Amino acid sequence: MPRLLALPGDGIGPEIMQQALRVAHALAARAGLRFEVDFDLLHGASYDRHGTFCTQAVLDKARAADAVLVGAVGGAQWDDIRMPGGPECQDGLMYLRHHLQTYLGLRPARAWNSLLSLSPLRETVARDADVLILREMCGGAMFATQRGRRLIEGKQQGFDMTAYDSGEVERFARGGFEVARMRRQRVVSCDKSNVMESYKLWREVVSDVALEYPDVEFENMFADNCAYQLMVRPRDFDVVLCCNQLGDVLSDLTGVLAGSLGMLPSACLSGNPAKGSAFGIYESTSGSAPDIAGQGIANPIGMILSVGLMFEHSFARPDLRLALDQATAATLAAGIRTPDIGGEASTAALTDALLEHLAA
Repeated sequence: MPRLLALPGDGIGPEIMQQALRVAHALAARAGLRFEVDFDLLHGASYDRHGTFCTQAVLDKARAADAVLVGAVGGAQWDDIRMPGGPECQDGLMYLRHHLQTYLGLRPARAWNSLLSLSPLRETVARDADVLILREMCGGAMFATQRGRRLIEGKQQGFDMTAYDSGEVERFARGGFEVARMRRQRVVSCDKSNVMESYKLWREVVSDVALEYPDVEFENMFADNCAYQLMVRPRDFDVVLCCNQLGDVLSDLTGVLAGSLGMLPSACLSGNPAKGSAFGIYESTSGSAPDIAGQGIANPIGMILSVGLMFEHSFARPDLRLALDQATAATLAAGIRTPDIGGEASTAALTDALLEHLAA
């Protein structure tokens, strides 16, 4: 029996997690599976209970699970808390990513036909866009070991050293090219190698890996131009390779294609998809949205679509992910939407409608 660890987290996390698990059980029943689900705390919820953002018990449970589902984490009340240890100890989700080495971050975004009017882009620009931002999840500025503040000539200086080694970049790039082979076989690598040494190494390593994939169209772009081109001609992009920091920024930017950040799913995988099923952490990228927490109006689609990614990458059932995508499109086309995407449906009501379309 597959084992899931569910970590609802903070803000709207528990609300969207509840709906995502309803969909997970429905898909499992369709596949003749049953899940064993364990629940625990992460980040703010964990700190308030245990005084740490992620306990050793949660890490042990994650290591024993086949996949981890995370609702959302974070909130202003925990932002300035400093915990002993490295940067991974300052954030519960980063702690899991670091110790589980879920380095390959998949952040897909597509333009839903029913939501094109919600995008700030012209419909003729956004229509049919389907972009996968691949974010390196275990290195770079987010995990800089040389960081802090110091006083220099009477002025405060804050610093975070961005560092990657060739092995980190190589394993990430290989995963990216393999994912591109499953899609439309186009890769753009995003960097700032014109001004930063870490990105010069990034470009060199990714370009070398690209030579092993002659069937995949490849291009290097500077990050500022890449962001611009993503908005001007999104349909020309397939897979975009980014470091941890740039991937964080560009994946949110693609929310303009989907109509809302609440529409964006994600997967953080510990292995190359070409080698079969991989352990993963699956979460919505909507954020914890504390301003609407508890109101029952949070958009669960990003979390629900993350369940679809889980079935595809951890349980080798891409057909179930596709069925879920189709049910989501049908639900949106029927006008069942939460307020962030122009509707009045509650979190639960949208999920009810989606499950009906899935069953049909």
